[in-house]
Amino acid sequence: MVKSIYQGPYRAANTLVWQVLFPHIKLHFQSIGKYVSAQEIVNYLSDPEVQSCHGLSKTVSLATAQRWMHKLGYHWKEEEKGQYVDGHECEDVITYHQKVFMPLWESFQYFLQNWKEDDVMVEDDLDELPRHCQVVVWFHDESTFYAHDCCDVRWVHSTEGAVPKPKGEGASLMVAHFVSADYGWLQSEDGAETARILFKAGKGWDGFFTIDNIIAHAKLAMDILDKHFPHDDHILVFDNATTHVKCADDAPAARNMPKNPSKTWGVVVTTKDAHGNVMVDANGKPLKTKIQLANTHLTDSTPQSFYFMDGHEKAGWFKGMAQILCEQGLDEEASLKLECPSFKCHIAAAISYLETVCEEHGFCVIFLPKFHCELKFIEMCWGFAKWVYHQFKLSSKEDDLECNVIAACDSISLQTMCKFAIRSRCFIDAY
Repeated sequence: MVKSIYQGPYRAANTLVWQVLFPHIKLHFQSIGKYVSAQEIVNYLSDPEVQSCHGLSKTVSLATAQRWMHKLGYHWKEEEKGQYVDGHECEDVITYHQKVFMPLWESFQYFLQNWKEDDVMVEDDLDELPRHCQVVVWFHDESTFYAHDCCDVRWVHSTEGAVPKPKGEGASLMVAHFVSADYGWLQSEDGAETARILFKAGKGWDGFFTIDNIIAHAKLAMDILDKHFPHDDHILVFDNATTHVKCADDAPAARNMPKNPSKTWGVVVTTKDAHGNVMVDANGKPLKTKIQLANTHLTDSTPQSFYFMDGHEKAGWFKGMAQILCEQGLDEEASLKLECPSFKCHIAAAISYLETVCEEHGFCVIFLPKFHCELKFIEMCWGFAKWVYHQFKLSSKEDDLECNVIAACDSISLQTMCKFAIRSRCFIDAY
């Protein structure tokens, strides 16, 4: 009876093939994993045991196996890209997420504007919650657009042939901006003042987006907020990137400190002029100089200097890590060898340079947990903008690149941003 099922052999019209043979092929695919192929069907049906079990005399052709792949629900295409998860389960990431970020967000979430899911242009009624002053959260991020990044999938007429196209990605343009679901992109009402920064990254162009650029961008944003949005409380949210959380050059750090007093030791930094530009020598290499560490404080808030004071026989010398630890009452740790794994310099953690600058201007800064891009809806704004950008006509001109990038970013409506913000907050609520 089994033999009669496959007489033909493997006739596509025979539904018993799908009912009997296909379940076994599916089980075989499960044992292989996700990288299956039509050739696997050919190989599977070539196995004498499989042929004996199903009453087969030969395997199928590769063309038939490819048709069967479609019947089984498989299609030859690129995998759908999902959310990156690398690093989500790292202990330091989880600790920061649960102990730092979430408590901070919870402390002001009741003062955020909310919207009805069915109509984002209507504010949700939250009269029962205390809302003495509205808090506006501004998300900062950068994204790069490429001149030749256009949509390649379209309806192509049968008479169209291959045409020459530019090679490579073309010129690039990085956009740095702030966005909130309350006001959209950070700019004045008339659009004359904007926090949008266009940056041509690269050694031969504007260089690279460093902490100095981040600080300058934050200052620009804070000036606009002070001038045009003075009645709200504003919170600036940044990625937990190395550039963003970098401390000031003179911030206390145990790395590379000598254990014993030193007359010459100092923090080596790049020399800059009065305008913040890097100074170079005749060979074009950045000039370096040494600076002293800024003072810190002991556990009882008593100021502590890392250098011997005037009147000491080694006035101006760096004290060394052992002396610094002794002043903190850690005599046992001070006696350890410098390279000992247990040797740690218990210096109070310094806040980042970005936090220092923003707090001096009266603004609060929050860093997102690492690897959690879903928590900032500006990522969705970039995706929407690039979708629009793909529709523009391909051009290698840098002027067209800039105009198209600006037009693509400005095409995102406030209503769309509100929807993105709702989705992003759903992720936060889930945590």
